[in-house]
Amino acid sequence: MSSSNSKLSRRAFGGAVGATAATAAVGLGAAPAQAADARGAGPEEREFRAARGRQSRRPNILFILGDDLGWADLSSYGSPHIKTPNLDRLARQGVRFTDAYSGSATCSPTRFSLYTGRYPARTKGGLAEPIADKSAGLDPTHPTLASLLKEAGYATALIGKWHAGYLPDYSPTKSGWDTFFGNFGGALEYYSKLGLGGEYDLYEGDAEYKDLRYYTRIITERASEYVSRDHGGKPWLLNLNFTTPHWPWIADGDTAESAEIVRRIKAGDARALWHQDGGSVQKYKQMVEDLDRSVGEVLQALKRSGQEENTLVVFSSDNGGERFSYNWPLSGNKASLQEGGIRVPNIVRWPARLDGGQVSRVPVFSPDWTATLLEVAGTRPHRAYPLDGVSLAGYLLRGEQVAERNLFWRVRGERALRRGDWKYYRGKSGRDQLFNLAGDQREQADKAAVEPARLAELRKAWEAVDAGLLPYPA
Repeated sequence: MSSSNSKLSRRAFGGAVGATAATAAVGLGAAPAQAADARGAGPEEREFRAARGRQSRRPNILFILGDDLGWADLSSYGSPHIKTPNLDRLARQGVRFTDAYSGSATCSPTRFSLYTGRYPARTKGGLAEPIADKSAGLDPTHPTLASLLKEAGYATALIGKWHAGYLPDYSPTKSGWDTFFGNFGGALEYYSKLGLGGEYDLYEGDAEYKDLRYYTRIITERASEYVSRDHGGKPWLLNLNFTTPHWPWIADGDTAESAEIVRRIKAGDARALWHQDGGSVQKYKQMVEDLDRSVGEVLQALKRSGQEENTLVVFSSDNGGERFSYNWPLSGNKASLQEGGIRVPNIVRWPARLDGGQVSRVPVFSPDWTATLLEVAGTRPHRAYPLDGVSLAGYLLRGEQVAERNLFWRVRGERALRRGDWKYYRGKSGRDQLFNLAGDQREQADKAAVEPARLAELRKAWEAVDAGLLPYPA
């Protein structure tokens, strides 16, 4: 996308919304996206598509994040054994991105990239991969998606996993979210709410909240209530961050397994939550399908509230899949900058403005959504904190092409950069590699020897970005 497309003023963008929405929603351009086969659409799908021509205002925003959910863990992304009818329906009603990425390869750095719209290493807290103690967090003075939308008149809430620092110094309520209900840490036992350090980790605001039911049920209830609520005429932002399907591998009803993990935590087993002696493909399937049901409940509550049409819903994951995830044909998984560690499912729906049944192969990553949501809300980033993502609003709403650009990643011991179909990658072996993802998603055909000039160009581009980031602490 050209630079001019991401600099529209609030007034100019507001005018564009009014002009287009009064006639019909603008779908994606024919070149970057293709319509999915709409045959067999039922009454619900036809009703949904009929809503597209109605007047829209600044949208409500529901951003749903799965935890360690792999790229192919949804049936709409090719899983042969996991059934996700609610997320598949969401994809049919909007745009499904095939080449979408997380901002990093683990939990908290990606959350930093989404909350701030910037590379994780722009901030000290983003250098932790991931945050594991109280020494790091998101600086409350740094602008966030929530703080900027709040200034623009949005009600803001975060429900679920925060993972950007611990009390007393860090909290969603210190970084722009009006309300918070959820957990601060990177993982918790689903019933007891005990975290990685054995601490209790369920909070309402900055105070502990006691509820020993299955965690996914609790935050699904809270999210359903929030999207049904009267917000006094304000548009709203809800970051709904599930912990599902992150370990420990406990499905709803697995109280005996829960009790055993709690026993081990209380006995001082610091690795109990990692659950390395538990789980299975079948258990993982149960957890992903439970996530799908939960998303479906929230979306049904949104529909009953009458706000579905003008609510922009984004669904994604914080990184690639883990032990039991279905990543085929990608190589690698969580913590790696191979495709399996950073490529994620990504769906966007906004019935008032977007045609459904679309598939996009444009490469996008987490910080792009920050930029996009700010633009559709009619506001801008803080000039002292420029974004590293680009707004996709022109692409999604006005059919503009997305200019070829660099997607950059850095984790300790690995580096990666994607430009168009080409990906530069250096893993822990220290060897520079080059892959053409158009024909080699699995990253097995190394083109470094036959494309030395391209490899050098992409390596130089990666090093130019890296030079402007904070170094890792020694």
